[in-house]
Amino acid sequence: MGWTRRDILLGGLVSLGTVAVRKPAFAASSYFSGTSVDNGVTFRSTNFAKIDRKWQRQVVKYFSSEPIGTVVVDTTHHFLYLIMENKTAIRYGVGVGREGFKWYGRATIDQKSLWPRWTPPPEMRQRHPELPEYVEGGSPKNPLGPRAMYLHRDGVDTGYRFHGTLEPGSIGKDASSGCIRMFNEDAIDLYQRCPIGTAVQVLPHIADQAESAARLSQATPLQ
Repeated sequence: MGWTRRDILLGGLVSLGTVAVRKPAFAASSYFSGTSVDNGVTFRSTNFAKIDRKWQRQVVKYFSSEPIGTVVVDTTHHFLYLIMENKTAIRYGVGVGREGFKWYGRATIDQKSLWPRWTPPPEMRQRHPELPEYVEGGSPKNPLGPRAMYLHRDGVDTGYRFHGTLEPGSIGKDASSGCIRMFNEDAIDLYQRCPIGTAVQVLPHIADQAESAARLSQATPLQ
């Protein structure tokens, strides 16, 4: 049977380049615990016991005039919201662009990839000539992780993506080359909820639309 947008959003509550392929600055062993298998690929599981609760996936109150199913990113506070019904949203902790790589505006998810190949953009290879031409999907050195959602504007690829990360410790920080990083488990979760055509808005902050940080810290994680 066909899946509707509402089916995808209400299913079980279960970035222009990214970091260079190098030893991750935040990839302390404590950030990982065991392994998981996804579509035949084995990857390290995030150790959420070591992750601050505020960065963990959870349903929160959210007030917005944007349609249900829209993705809104608050870059100042490092949160991504997927707007749902009844003035709620699924909130994900994210890593965003570091100084000089931040961007704002509207886009749509016009392409999605499962265990995507990573091809460093030319400007990144100029800064880091040691980078390979590409890294195959599923490689433990692939910085996109298990999923990538490609952001387009007016039919043109912006070069930015939502994707997983090799560096769970970078969530909640300004650390990327412009893409929006997520825990790998969260990238998988968002991927299944966002069909092609999903509207995206990236903003400096949206503190007036979401609950205060103090109240948000009391929300229940969805792990």
